[in-house]
Order: sequence, then structure tokens, then C-alpha cells
Amino acid sequence: MRVLHLFPFAIGALAIGQPLTLAFTDTSGGLKVGGTGAAPTIIIDAKDWPGVTRAGNDLANDFGLVTGSRGKLATSMTGISNSSVIIAGTIGKSPLIDGLISAGKIDVDATKGKWEAFTSTIVSDPAPDISSALVLAGSDKRGTIFALYDISEQIGVSPWYWWADVPAKKKTAIYALPTTKIQGPPSIKYRGIFLNDEQPALTNWVKQTSGFGKYDSRFHAKVFELLLRLRANYFWPTMWDSKFYVDDSRNGPLADEMGIVMGTSHTEPMARADKEKVKPWDWKSNQANLKRYMQEGATRAKGWETLWTMGMRGDGDTASPTLDKTQLVDVITYQQSVLKSTLGLTELSKVPQMWCVYKEVGGYYQGGMKVPDDVTILWSDDNSGNIQRLPIPSEVNRVGNAGVYYHFDYVGDPRNYKWINTIQLSKTWQQMHLAWARNATQIWIVNVGDLKPLELPINHFLDMAYDMSQFLSPASTDPWLVLWATREFGSSVASRTAEAMATYGKLILRRKYELLNNSPFLYSTIYYDEAESVLNEWVALEARAQALYTALETDTQIPFFEMVLHPIMAGHGVQRVYINAARNKAYVTQKRMSANTLATDVKNAYANDAVIQKRYHGLIGGKWNHMMDQLHFGYTNWQDPSANSMPSVTTIPTTAPSTGLLGVSVQNSAASSPADATPALLGIDPYTPENRTIDVYVRGSGSVAFTITPSKPYVVVTPASGTLSYPSGTSDIRAVITVDWTSAPQGSSAVDIVIKPATGTEVKLTLPLSNIAVPSDYKGYVSSNGIVAMEVGRFTSRTAGSGGATMEIIPNYGRTGQGITSMPISAGTQTLSTSPKAIYSFFATSASTTNGKLSIYLPPSFNVAPSTPLKLAIALDSAAPTTITPVPSSTLGTMPGGWSESVINGARIVNLDIGKVSQGNHEISVWILEPGTVIHRLVIDLGGGKSSYLGGWESGFVE
Repeated sequence: MRVLHLFPFAIGALAIGQPLTLAFTDTSGGLKVGGTGAAPTIIIDAKDWPGVTRAGNDLANDFGLVTGSRGKLATSMTGISNSSVIIAGTIGKSPLIDGLISAGKIDVDATKGKWEAFTSTIVSDPAPDISSALVLAGSDKRGTIFALYDISEQIGVSPWYWWADVPAKKKTAIYALPTTKIQGPPSIKYRGIFLNDEQPALTNWVKQTSGFGKYDSRFHAKVFELLLRLRANYFWPTMWDSKFYVDDSRNGPLADEMGIVMGTSHTEPMARADKEKVKPWDWKSNQANLKRYMQEGATRAKGWETLWTMGMRGDGDTASPTLDKTQLVDVITYQQSVLKSTLGLTELSKVPQMWCVYKEVGGYYQGGMKVPDDVTILWSDDNSGNIQRLPIPSEVNRVGNAGVYYHFDYVGDPRNYKWINTIQLSKTWQQMHLAWARNATQIWIVNVGDLKPLELPINHFLDMAYDMSQFLSPASTDPWLVLWATREFGSSVASRTAEAMATYGKLILRRKYELLNNSPFLYSTIYYDEAESVLNEWVALEARAQALYTALETDTQIPFFEMVLHPIMAGHGVQRVYINAARNKAYVTQKRMSANTLATDVKNAYANDAVIQKRYHGLIGGKWNHMMDQLHFGYTNWQDPSANSMPSVTTIPTTAPSTGLLGVSVQNSAASSPADATPALLGIDPYTPENRTIDVYVRGSGSVAFTITPSKPYVVVTPASGTLSYPSGTSDIRAVITVDWTSAPQGSSAVDIVIKPATGTEVKLTLPLSNIAVPSDYKGYVSSNGIVAMEVGRFTSRTAGSGGATMEIIPNYGRTGQGITSMPISAGTQTLSTSPKAIYSFFATSASTTNGKLSIYLPPSFNVAPSTPLKLAIALDSAAPTTITPVPSSTLGTMPGGWSESVINGARIVNLDIGKVSQGNHEISVWILEPGTVIHRLVIDLGGGKSSYLGGWESGFVE
């Protein structure tokens, strides 16, 4: 992306990440181009592209939305009396623009002949009747269209004004700044979206709510406008039960008119829809009919801008039982011959074509299939956001280059995910930045399912594709989120909205909603208070989002609900159902009467899911009815269940056991006393990150008073007494233990804690204490109860490697905190002596009695360059480093070992034996030896680790 003479952009900007050319107060040398009662005249030559005129009309309407005064379109510079003038046109297509170039009024040397570039500048005396005008000169059709929509975004009209109901930001005056802006070409040549898996939600909406009735040109006009406003240019249409070119004869011409490059999915060759396929769909047995089918596709689309899908797969998005690499070359050879004859060309280097390396197709390529040099190789992710392969050195100079087919939505193994947004933006950044750095820059296309629930990740993906220069830093995602929230909801809530969505990304990466029904349940109901703590994270997030929503104006609440509050609220509801169903099962075994309360809570949360759905469907008089029809409860395999279903819950009888009404349980034990063996309290020290607690509860109907008495005054339990009752009143109390370490004895000791009911059997617990102090000059993590859980952003030190390689933090990455990776990608493969390194200090409060185990948490990434797989090295103190290649090698088109588990869990965990660990200070050194390798957590089990999904909460850290 080349940009000259830039005005700095700031958080308050209404355009995301692009240089500002407008202001809302008078500026020296500026030009007023609109305001209350002062609509601009937008001049577009009649000989320019119809799509440019169409975008000009949109800009005129947008001025009306923002200022109350709609702009006017004109085709000539003569007879213009308005002082607010915008002249827009395409170099070589607009006589008006060409005349200004010939007269030396504008300089287009930096954009002429470039792909989708434009110049924006104020020109004095562009015509006798016009003293000054803002001139937008595009290098081609889309360059001019992007220039016009750039003005729309800057004045306060979001690209999502229709699709997410973002209100225009009102302005009383708009001024063009005295600066020249040169923008383009984009970072990725062809960038767009694939509407897929569109049933039931999008299709039900189209047929029953939208007013379109089918996927016709009216529907596609809305989609195409959104894409252009988002600076995208490429589109794969829906395929489940639709035929783009057949359903409405206006679809094809409309795309070409508006400036959208049409494509078709990886399983739909030669601009033909899946539902148009001839039967049998088999090159070996039905070649003549397939050839005619492909020729018809080329003939139909030859006059429109098309990116041709080459090759073929089996019928119904499956592998072909008869195709092999030789026959697939024959298919592509025939397809290219058809394009040459139909388009009247002798060679195809300037005709965009792509062959998607998807699933079994990868095996053909790895088997030695030779792909024509002018065909773009479109590498795919694993359908779950992990790119499988990227160009290697021998492939980077191909004429057709390479691209990426990515997923925000999927139907298939290990589980469908197509309900609402489950995308962590920082992960998308890491994968797509890697693709850009490895020269996969010809095509980026992302599967977005129904479109509507994925506004945020779509915007982020396409902004990166348009201008990766704004996303070179691993820390770029959070500032982008603030800019996005500013544009959509205003600066007053922007930073807090960005924080909320970054937190949401962390919570949803842990496991997609459709996978929460897997057994055993992922979050521990015994150790680390994990299940309850995760639920509390969701509760807190929804409370924050609700507070932001309440603070907004009514018209802004609607898009905030659609894009922020709804996914948080609906997501919290699903998490609540599954977490409390798991807690219900645990409490039933303890005979807690609150098991019944949890059963009711699960039923209420499940019922409330339908209420949230109804609220969404009722927005704006039912505008988005059916858009949340997707099932999301009760999956048992990869396919949708036949209906939503609630997980089972159990209620227990109210008869108290013979040992009495009062029950006692503690963290890290499923026991309930009296009756079970007395549970053991985990020890506590000054660095223990979580509270030590005691749960006191009733195990039947009735009331019981109790007291909790520690045997030493320096241990305090709050509350120290209370009354429990069921079915009315409070049935459970969680008492928190605190220690006055200044009064507690040094070293190891123990304190008894007696829980005495007014009637029944008392319970005596023993709390182990370890009153230790790390050295006064120590900085780093401290073990507690035989575990050290470290977030990778908290390194003690880091050193750079060769080639400018440094260890960088990716904020809000992974399941709990941050990621670390080596940057830049261009630094290449490293050795131990050249690699960047991070050091993590930890203090072992006691010596391990068994070998320590280091668990390294990584994303479910692939070895995108097979000859240089992802690689890191780890060492404890001065021990020889252990080199780790975390991802097993695999054949292209198949998944590496452990893939399904890592995708389900949002992490690949590698365990390393680090031997006996002595008491005292230690260091873990981490080297990243291959770019693209990311680590997002380190957990050391010194003998006290407990089974949990997240690996325990972050250990205490001494600053």
C-alpha cells in the first residue's frame, strides 16, 4: 500500500486506519464540501463506468444522512453555481478527469495504471464556474468507487449502515483538508467473502423476511455495496440451494456493473453453480457432458469480470472416487483451452484463475501434480482458522501467485460452527499476517456463513486484506478494535467496547458453543474452581457490555446489540447452561440442595436463549427475523442436531442424611462431609493466586445455624457464622479463608478449622500453611501447591536474534492471556545461537519429589512450509535446550496427529520432562526457531498439578 502526503489519523477518526482528508471544523486552506443546508454537487462524467455513478449516488445520499442535505449529481462542470463541489472519475474513462490531468490541475503519476488506486486532492479553478473542488481520481473503476466510499466513511456513514443498522454520525459542516492523498494498490489483489452454509438462517431470512424472496439482484446489490464500502472486490455466492446466474438474470450483469469480481467456490468450476451440475459428475465416465457444462459456463460469464475456479472435485463437495492427479491436469488443460477460445486469447497470464487446494486435492499436489503457472494456488485452512500450507521459495515467483481460503464458519468435522461469532481476531491476524509475509497475496476469500452474525471478523479480515501496512505489528488488533468501535458506536464507549470484544475472543477460543456438549465436560467442577470461575468471567463480561449498551443513544443501541451485546449475552447463556449442568451433576453427588437450584437455573437459561433470539428477531420491526435460526444446543457429532436440546439435569430429594443437615466441601475435592472422608484443604502461602474457600450448605429441607472457627487467630474465615435453609433462604455459603502472614509462624505449619452446626456432626478441616518469602531482589513467578502457571507476556527478559528477529507479544491471544512469536517472518529459520529468546523466572517454594513436567500451550497451527516446520526450544536453567517440533508431519490434504483434539480445545499442548527441580530461583528459556511458531502459555507441574482444562490460574507474580 503506497500512501503519500498523509494526514495522521487518530482514535476519533470515522474511517478505520486510513489517512484523513476531511474535517468537521474550518481549516486553513480547506474547502467546505457539505453541511446543514449546504449539499455538495458531485460531478461524474456520463462516460464513466455506471458503477462509479452508482457509488456517486450513494455518496449523495450519505451526505443527506449525515447533514440533512442530500448531495446532487451532475455530469458536467458547466453551469455549476454551488461552492461545494466534488469531482470524481476514472483515469482514461472520464473526460472530466483526463481534462484536469491534461491541464496540469492534478498529478496522477503515482496512481495511473495501478490496481484500484486513487488520488484525492483539492484543485483550484477546475472549471470557469468552479473556484475550487475536491477531486477524486481513480486508476480504474474500483479505484474511483473506493475513493467515493472513502468519503462516505469519513463523513460518518459506516459500511454497515444497512447490514448492522449503524446510524450515520450527524455533522453540521464538512471540510476537505488541504492535503493530497494517494492510496493503493491494495495489499491483496482479490479479497472477499463466501456466503455459505446459508441454511436455515440466511435462506429463511431471504425467503420470508427480507422482501427479496430469493437470492436475486436486489439481495446481491446490498451485499455488493457492503463489499465495496469495505474495499473488497471478490464474491463467492451461496451454493446450497441457489444458482447465482440462473436465479436472477440480473445477478451477473449487476456484479460487473457495480465492480464485483465474481467467483465460485472450490467445488464449482468455470462459473457454474453446484446445483447446475450434470449427472453423473464424473470426468472419467461423463466427460463429454462435463466439457459442455464447462464451456457453457465460460460462454455465459465471458463478458463479466470473473475469477475462474479451475479443476474439479467430487459431487456434493466431496472427493471424487475416480479423479487422480493426471486426470485433474487434463481437466485444467481443457478448462484453459475453453477460456482461450471463448475469450479470444492466446495466453491466460492476465486472466485470473484459481485452483483451490482443499481437502483431498492437496494429495494431488503433493503427489507431483503440475499446476499451470498462470493459475493461482489457493491454499486452504483446516476449516477452523489454521492455514495448512503457504508458498515455499520455489513457488513464490509463479505468475498466478497464491492465496488463502479461510473460514469463519464451517459445516463438518470436528463440529459445525455456524451460529454466531466465534472468532478470535488476534488469531486471524497471526494467520493472515503469516500468509501475507509468505507472499500469498493474490486472493483472500473467507467463508462467512450467513454474513450477518460475523460483521466484526469480516471487517477485520477485509481491512487487513486491503492494507496490511496498518497491521504489521502483533499489537495492531487492539487499536484496530478501538477504531472500529469508534466508527460504529462513538468514542465515549470505544476503548471499553474494544476491551469487551477482545475478552470475548479469549473466552470463545476455549471451545466453540457447538462443542460444549462433549463428554466429559471440559471445565473442572472440582479443581481450581474452574467451571465457576469461567462462568463468572462471562457474567462480568455481559455486565460490562450491558452497561455500555445502556449508556448509548437509542439508535446506536441497535447495532451495539447486534454486534457486541448479543454475542456476549447469547454466548453467556449457552455457557451458563452447560457449566451449571455440569455443576448440577457435581452437587448431586454431594447431596447439596443447591443442585436443585442449579437445575432450575439451567432450565431458565435454556429458556432465555429463545427470549434472546426473539429479541434479535424483533429488532427494527422484525428486519432480521430468522437470522438467528441456527441450532446450537445438543450436538453429538459434527452435524446439526434435529432440534435444540437442553443437557440433562437432576433434582435430589429433600430428606437430610443421618449425619445431619449441614454439609461441607472444599476446593479440589468432590467429597461432602460429614459422611464422606473429611476433605483435605489445599495448602496456602503468601503467593497463592486463588482464595482458599469452604463451601457450607444444606443437604435437605430445613434450617441450620453454623459457626466456623479456626484454631489460630491469624487465620480468619469470612463469614464465621450463619444460618442456612432450604427451600427458602440461603442454601449455600462460600466462606473465604485469609491469613495474616505477618503473624503466622515462619515455614510450614497447620491450622485446624472447625465447622460446627447447631445440630448434627461437626467437621474439622486442616489448612496447611507455608509462610515463606522469596528473596527481596527476586522478580518473577512463584510456585504454589506444586504448580507454576505462566502467561507468556510476563517474561523476565528477552533478547533479539539475527536478521532483526525479535520476540514479540500478541495481545489478547490464546485461551488465557497473550501469545509470543518471532518477528519479522522474513528473518527466516533460526538456530539456537541466532534465535530470539525469552526468559521466564520462577521460584520453587519447595523441591519437587518427582520430575517436573512443563506443558507448552500452542495454537492448533500447521507446518505451512513442510521443509521448515514450526519449531521452538526450551531449557530449564543451564540444561541443554530441548528442540521441539510440535506439529507432526502429515501429507498435504490430511490432518496431522492430534489435530482434532487441538482444534476442539483451541490449543495443542506439548509436555516436556524437565527433571527434578530444586527449591529456589529458576529460569525457563524459550527460543522460537521458526517464524509462525506461537506459544500462549507455560505451566510447570512440580508435583501438585490437578486435572483441569486451562491448566490452573496464573501463578502469583512478584514485581
